Amino acid sequence: MAADLAWIAAPALALLAACLLLVPLGAQVLARGVVFIDLAVAQVAAAGALAVGIAWERAPPGATAVLSAVAALLGGGLVWWLARRWPAQREALIGLVYVAGASASVVGAAFDPHGREQLTALLAADVLWVGWPATALLAAGAIVVLALAGRDGRRLGRDALFYPVFALALSVAVPALGLYLVFALLIAPALWTRRGRPLRDAIALAAGASLAGLGVSWALDWPSGASVALLLCGLGLAAVIPSAGTPPRSPPSGGSPPGR
Repeated sequence: MAADLAWIAAPALALLAACLLLVPLGAQVLARGVVFIDLAVAQVAAAGALAVGIAWERAPPGATAVLSAVAALLGGGLVWWLARRWPAQREALIGLVYVAGASASVVGAAFDPHGREQLTALLAADVLWVGWPATALLAAGAIVVLALAGRDGRRLGRDALFYPVFALALSVAVPALGLYLVFALLIAPALWTRRGRPLRDAIALAAGASLAGLGVSWALDWPSGASVALLLCGLGLAAVIPSAGTPPRSPPSGGSPPGR
């Protein structure tokens, strides 16, 4: 029993660190109204990580992290430029960035015998196998994001800071947790901040749903990433259902519109 608990400690702490890392960024995403940015930058980061696995068999984790970060920064820069250059069509253009990244990943995976398995893992990773190095990276990123968010989140609202921080955060989170779970962690808890709940409550709700999903996966032998993502989707839905027909409360200052 003690050995089992020690084994699950890393994935549990990784999920808690991911909540601290991604929920503040998700609140900024909803405040900006660019939901597709999550999928686009995450998919570009996943394409970078996949490229390392295809080109370099048994690549060290550091190489995967570096190329994933470079790819995410390039994708974040492209998204920022598109949003500034054509604001009226930004969601459509960012959606195309996502499709381009996904298509490039599929093409690349076709040239590697294990490409499809790697691609599947980047979409829906098995959180139970997250190790301590990935957990430490998520925790370090969480410390940086929380320090930048501060009490009111205004510093993260600035484009020059938000886009690179967002890209680097996703380059760390996607290889460890998978794109689906990262998207759920960004959007579902942030819906509670749009209902007027403070950021700390949204983080606590995300942590509870994530640990519950991990428990369901452990007990029923379900895929861990998908199990956690499903509970997070339920959490997001719960933020919307009670508001039907009721005008939303003003979001807290942490969800303030982005600065220029």
